[in-house]
Amino acid sequence: MTTPTPTTTPTGTPTTALNASRTTATAIRVLAQLRHDPRTIAMLIVLPSLLLLLLRYVFDGSPRTFDGIGASLLGIFPLITMFLVTSIATLRERTSGTLERLLAMPLGKGDLIAGYALAFGILAIIQSALATGLAVWLLGLDVTGSPWLLLLVALLDALLGTALGLFVSAFASSEFQAVQFMPAVIFPQLLLCGLFTARSNMHPVLEAISDVLPMSYAVDGMNEVLTHTDITATFVRDTLIVATCALLVLTLGAATLRRRTP
Repeated sequence: MTTPTPTTTPTGTPTTALNASRTTATAIRVLAQLRHDPRTIAMLIVLPSLLLLLLRYVFDGSPRTFDGIGASLLGIFPLITMFLVTSIATLRERTSGTLERLLAMPLGKGDLIAGYALAFGILAIIQSALATGLAVWLLGLDVTGSPWLLLLVALLDALLGTALGLFVSAFASSEFQAVQFMPAVIFPQLLLCGLFTARSNMHPVLEAISDVLPMSYAVDGMNEVLTHTDITATFVRDTLIVATCALLVLTLGAATLRRRTP
């Protein structure tokens, strides 16, 4: 496999500009490493679909309940699995010294983060397509809008989970610590996203907090597809917010990326 080609700035510091060849080389290296880890691949690709299958038969006697929450969970499951796997996989790179060696090269931080995002984004596309196809065409999820819009939101949610995982991995020194971030980063969003009750029925303080959490817009976007035949302004707003949050978190991830040795 090809190692990203180093380039130097006149000052000898790593370049910060994104470079397509370095980003692609980083993504290929990450995918090559994941190829030798079938358990991680299985968790990324298959787990959301298995959870949706389990959920469908939990509500076997009440298909409408599955329709009501199935679309929301179709966006939440990819976000959670990508967050968990990405944060741990990236941390392995740090603890094994691979990330330190890459940062010793004049490889831009943006190239590195974008390469990881591209690699896990490709897996997110496969994951989201499999979960959406299973939910709509095999499990009978009743969707008023286009299933392709469901797939779009699921993909954005998976990319958001990838971005969050890359970001929090910078603050963990062990895989155990990376897992500990999940209750802090994911669980509050899960409780406040409107999955269990409408956000308008929450205490005003909690509703205000939910308004700034990206998972709220991921669930709202799924519900828009669930109840509307056409693309609504609310759907466009929700998807733009989720995509912007993912981009913002990736930028923060690049900004907080540091070498641990001089």
